[in-house]
Amino acid sequence: MKFAVIGGTGLIGSQVVKKLNLAGHEAVPHSQSTGIDVISGRGLDEAVASADVLVNLTNSPTFDEASPAFFQTSMDNLLAAARKAGVRHFVILSIVGVDQVPELDYYRAKALQEDILAAGPIPYSIVRATQFMEFIDAILSWTADSDSDSDSDTVRLPTTPIQPIAAEDVADAVAEVAVGAPLGGIRNIAGPEVFPLDELGRLTLARRSDGRTVITDPTAGMFAVVKGDVLTDERARLAPTHYSDWLS
Repeated sequence: MKFAVIGGTGLIGSQVVKKLNLAGHEAVPHSQSTGIDVISGRGLDEAVASADVLVNLTNSPTFDEASPAFFQTSMDNLLAAARKAGVRHFVILSIVGVDQVPELDYYRAKALQEDILAAGPIPYSIVRATQFMEFIDAILSWTADSDSDSDSDTVRLPTTPIQPIAAEDVADAVAEVAVGAPLGGIRNIAGPEVFPLDELGRLTLARRSDGRTVITDPTAGMFAVVKGDVLTDERARLAPTHYSDWLS
């Protein structure tokens, strides 16, 4: 099978391309660095031509109120190119519980992306994942406070439950779905363990001998507005990688 992987040079996309090619398929990575532009549409027809499956792993450059416009335009352009090329399966990566957090611009944008795909003309699959382990450091940096009276920093985090998943496990799931028949719906994937976010922060800093201190703050950061029951899903397929093993 031939796969066009849009966003195929990124964290997940590069691994999906590698896994599909190792399995004997032909997976071609496409991104801005290879000359395509999902907003202007430049290069999309050529990238998707002759592909059996289109895997879209592109992401909005911002998480704010501009993100819905990115997904609207990029999905419209990709669906048009896929339809012209006769693509038989369109796969995207989304977020577990994304349709339950309207308070966040980015979550609304990803829910819009799902809706556009589901309403489109191409048989589709949506893979929803929980928070990537690779992004925990970014979450810590978002709420880090520099304490002028101390040599160390503090990090403020809420107790929101997080079920982190390794990027490699996400790539495995995306590749598995991409080679299968279109789901016509959603597959949820998650890491094997649930942590309160503040405790996850403490564990991460301790394992890395990082001197920062985590302070529990129910109002801190993006995840403060996320209801605890939307980040985990008892129906999700659980990935094998444990956070402590990933840290090692």
